[in-house]
Amino acid sequence: MSIYVGNLSYKVTQEDVETAFADYGTVKRVQLPVDRETGRIRGFGFVEMSSDSEEQAAIEALDGSNWMGRDLKVNKARPREEKPSGGGWGGDRRDSGGDRRY
Repeated sequence: MSIYVGNLSYKVTQEDVETAFADYGTVKRVQLPVDRETGRIRGFGFVEMSSDSEEQAAIEALDGSNWMGRDLKVNKARPREEKPSGGGWGGDRRDSGGDRRY
């Protein structure tokens, strides 16, 4: 399981997040996605802890709390959704207009 942490300060570091979550158990991993163009933290991240009970304790304690001037959104991370790869042209023409012959 993984925890989603939203509304993070753009100045937060991996160490800051590790320290905040360490109060609730052993932090195995922290992931802070970075914007490709600016190199800046995107304002959210993911935390993995040693057990489900530790993760649940962290979620209950930190969700809605004010940290570094921001109200955190902390919950169980949902699995990543697969995005269709249509190449930007709306996908296969057969899917949108019946069986047309071109």
